[in-house]
Amino acid sequence: MNDASWGTPSRAGQWGSADRHTPFPAGPVREAAGAAQTRPMPIVPDAGGDQEDRDQGAAHLGGPLFRDERDNSDDRDHRDDRDRGEPDIRPHEPAAPQAPKAGKKSAGRDLRAAIGVGLGLGAVIVASLFVYKPVFLGVIVIAVVVGLWELTSRLAERKGIKAPLVPLAIGGAAMTVAGYVDGAEGAWVAMALTALAVLVWRMTEPPDDYLKDVTAGIFAAFYVPFLATFVALMLAADDGAWRVLTFLILTVVSDTGAYAVGWRFGKRKLAPRISPGKTREGLIGAVLFAMAAGALCMRFLIDDGVWWQGLLLGLAVAVSATLGDLGESMIKRDLGIKDMGRLLPGHGGIMDRLDSLLPTAPVVWLLLVAFVGAG
Repeated sequence: MNDASWGTPSRAGQWGSADRHTPFPAGPVREAAGAAQTRPMPIVPDAGGDQEDRDQGAAHLGGPLFRDERDNSDDRDHRDDRDRGEPDIRPHEPAAPQAPKAGKKSAGRDLRAAIGVGLGLGAVIVASLFVYKPVFLGVIVIAVVVGLWELTSRLAERKGIKAPLVPLAIGGAAMTVAGYVDGAEGAWVAMALTALAVLVWRMTEPPDDYLKDVTAGIFAAFYVPFLATFVALMLAADDGAWRVLTFLILTVVSDTGAYAVGWRFGKRKLAPRISPGKTREGLIGAVLFAMAAGALCMRFLIDDGVWWQGLLLGLAVAVSATLGDLGESMIKRDLGIKDMGRLLPGHGGIMDRLDSLLPTAPVVWLLLVAFVGAG
């Protein structure tokens, strides 16, 4: 780099005379150069100039030459500014992230709301179950219709799938009542008619996405009302109230055991790609809790029940409830949502409570029929 572009400061802090170097031509150019030379320029480091410059005491950089050296002049200047009441406008480096404090595990939801809502629902269910069976049947129908509304709404919002709600709601209610009145045959007939109604109802709209919409509609009819019909089948037995109560107790105890043991001891993931919160230890807790509850329920609640039958029943419930929970987690992950709804504080939506109940209902119905008969 030439001298004009680099420059060498004098002892007084001004640029040295241009006569030491290549002289500037006379005229305006020289005058402009002279004016530029009278301006104070920043001090630059000695970049290895000639011996003459060093002998004349050319100034060097006043700041630290190495990273280990620290110049406190800037801090002093800003302390002076703060003393004079002037704001500090220096850019501040972001603070280093603080490591999270060690503490208790978070439960992941509002336990007070969840417990309160759960107790309230339990009271309504038990009261309707033992006071008058048709009232509990109405509770099943309401749960089915609301669950269908949540499922079809999320499908439309997240995937643009328009499963027809009207034939699904009417067919779902009819399916549940038919199962209670006419048994499994009536439920199958109602399921077939509901599927046909979905196909016909969707024909009133343009044919675009017809196959996708009706496929989702038939899936919704099977997933929600048809599986719920097995609760109505249990209810129709002579000791139907106790069968339904056993079914509810085992499912709730299985979920509670999985939640409690998994939250306290869970380390190994059960299905991290589907539901990262579930652990193998939680599954073991679900099995143990459900088997113990099953032995007690078969012994004291079900006529002619035997405790070892309850062990098998509890094991089957723990497996089916876990698979049902994972199945809905798969659906919600595909839809990109956390809950199916917000109707129940601390729980999510109705479908978030039916996820383990729906696939468990046919399992409990079938095993009770095998163990103690249809009633």
